[in-house]
Amino acid sequence: MSASGNVSGVAAAGGILTIGVETVVANWKSLAARVAPARSAAVVKADAYGLGAVPLVRPLYDAGCRDFFVIALSEAEAFRPLLPSDAAIYVLNGLLPGTAAAYGDGILPVLNSLAQCRAWAEARRGSRPSVIQVDTGMSRLGLDVAEQQALASDPGLLSATGARLIMSHLACADEPDKPASGEQLAAFGAARERLPGLPGSLAASSGIFLGADYHFDLCRPGASLYGIETSPLATGIKSVVDLRVRVAQLREIEAGTSVGYGYTFRASRTTRLATLATGYADGWWRRFSNGAGAAYFGDTRLPSIGRVSMDSFSVDVSALPAGTLAEGDLLELIGPHQSVDDVARAVGTIGYEVLTALGHRYHRIYR
Repeated sequence: MSASGNVSGVAAAGGILTIGVETVVANWKSLAARVAPARSAAVVKADAYGLGAVPLVRPLYDAGCRDFFVIALSEAEAFRPLLPSDAAIYVLNGLLPGTAAAYGDGILPVLNSLAQCRAWAEARRGSRPSVIQVDTGMSRLGLDVAEQQALASDPGLLSATGARLIMSHLACADEPDKPASGEQLAAFGAARERLPGLPGSLAASSGIFLGADYHFDLCRPGASLYGIETSPLATGIKSVVDLRVRVAQLREIEAGTSVGYGYTFRASRTTRLATLATGYADGWWRRFSNGAGAAYFGDTRLPSIGRVSMDSFSVDVSALPAGTLAEGDLLELIGPHQSVDDVARAVGTIGYEVLTALGHRYHRIYR
């Protein structure tokens, strides 16, 4: 401790979240090689799926990425200054009313309706580029067939949008046995015939592994960059995240003693437990209570006992020899013994949700 009473961020943190920047880049390079000669973008929405977009976008650019996808204009503005002028940032949620003038150089709206196409054309008159998204069956964002036909019948409007790309999104690419992806592929082909001459983009992470028919001119990997298993067909993706949390307290309890809110756990024997300095405020959900979640010390799995609370939860450390752990030691929550997807499967969710939930009280190291 310094004379001022401050301690370093690592020492004071309840947990340490390490993000492998070089691994993110390696995953992007692997995917870029797979989809070539199509280009590979990088989807960095939701602050790069919770891992921090600002530290990642420039290394991705330096690796060769020139196309970045976000959800909101505010996300694009946050790291536009970090990228050279030849990089393009696409805003997926489209043109919100009154925002056209805020789109600076290199930031492109994804136009999701005929009304947005008209608003962009009126505001920019073709002087700034955009992307046209078409709905191919997901019923979420994009021009439906009638709107596509209306746009195709108005060449002046289409030209005034400055469209440089037509895109859509697959709903079931992570379930390759379903016919839905093939149906959407056909619908996308029909949309491209209605709006000819535009490069196409259909596949995100899962869609990449459906094969070259889905790659078109630009693919949009996101979750795969961050080590998430996006499809049973996915190969060559490396884990990116390591999460370690501190032992806040050690104690031994007697048989019959309860642990945590609601007394949902009662010890059946003398039990040694460790209270860990993380909880649902940090993205370690209440669903990880009572054995659903676990920590690791070396190769030893330490199951959760009692409920996860906002700032802490407990694990049974009786399997470790007495004296093995000390307060302040770090235990693995995500790492070589349980991946992001392992953690997700334990509570019936997906790796996307686990990553984007990780809080900002962890000390973050970009390796």
